[in-house]
Amino acid sequence: MVKTQVQIPDALFREAKRLAAENEMSFAEVVRRGLEEIIKHHPPGRTRAESWSLPQPFDMGATLAPEEKWTALCHD
Repeated sequence: MVKTQVQIPDALFREAKRLAAENEMSFAEVVRRGLEEIIKHHPPGRTRAESWSLPQPFDMGATLAPEEKWTALCHD
């Protein structure tokens, strides 16, 4: 196991300490679990956001109501 130091904003530190106390775990365990969770959402090999683009639109057919009646139809 590696020992390290990190700088954490005061409010985040207080919330993490509160969470640790409420769940009867150490501050270090809260940090480890938080890192494990974020790593699940950012696995290796993911493409960067800059490479993403909107998908091409497709034709959904003719409009069923004129635009000027949309507000009234939404309130029916």
